[in-house]
Amino acid sequence: MENRIYHADNLEILKTLPSESVDLCYIDPPFNTGKVQGRTRIKTVRAEKGEGDRTGFGGASYKTVEVGRSAYGDQFDDFLAFIEPRLREAYRVLKPDGSFYFHIDYREVHYCKVLLDSIFGRESFLNEIIWAYDYGGRSKKRWPAKHDNILLYVKDPENYTFNYEEVGRIPYMAPGLVSKEKRERGKFPTDTWWHTIVGTNSKEKTGYPTQKPMGVMRRILQASANQGDVVLDFFAGSGSTGEAALERGCSFILMDNNEESIRVMRERFNNTQIEWL
Repeated sequence: MENRIYHADNLEILKTLPSESVDLCYIDPPFNTGKVQGRTRIKTVRAEKGEGDRTGFGGASYKTVEVGRSAYGDQFDDFLAFIEPRLREAYRVLKPDGSFYFHIDYREVHYCKVLLDSIFGRESFLNEIIWAYDYGGRSKKRWPAKHDNILLYVKDPENYTFNYEEVGRIPYMAPGLVSKEKRERGKFPTDTWWHTIVGTNSKEKTGYPTQKPMGVMRRILQASANQGDVVLDFFAGSGSTGEAALERGCSFILMDNNEESIRVMRERFNNTQIEWL
């Protein structure tokens, strides 16, 4: 199958996909925060002495210049009514041994869990993964929220892909308590994933406001996709799912109706053979 990227309403495109045609689906829908999600792209340029806002090597003066801004609205009057038909289509297009990763945050995860249980069945719920990070502002009125939730469902709890031996290992938090052999091999990740977000100076950075780090996406693909599988993401954003699929030897179907998302993905996949629709 050719790699495809759709610039369209994902629900209408999902309805055209054949049933039981996708091996793995990951989505990161808007979190319904009620805010405008945005990111400003900047660069640093040389400035006359005293005119800059930064000082570099040898006392040289530099100033920060805004080179672009991207944003999208993240608010729905009825989030569940918006997401439910899309989740039902995701279930339909998954193969009998397919897996579904649903990335959401604490505001909506409990309601979405109940909805997904009704679609997939409670017995098909495999994991709630906590992606924990340590970045951004810190509230002084409550415990700072520094995690996202990723719900993992499988279509058949008796028959699904989970490549235990292919998932990258992580260091032990208390290496002195385990043998040298175990320390060198590392441990299998639990359902709590400590991984930084895409930093402002990261080589991964595309400028898209909600870009997900490749480390998180690689782990999902390592566990739940095999070479040659078809991977679907119908809230594609910056296209991280597609890049992880290519690394894994999979083909992908990506969808987004945001102009900025399509612009970012055209840059990201400019050397990849893709059918743009």
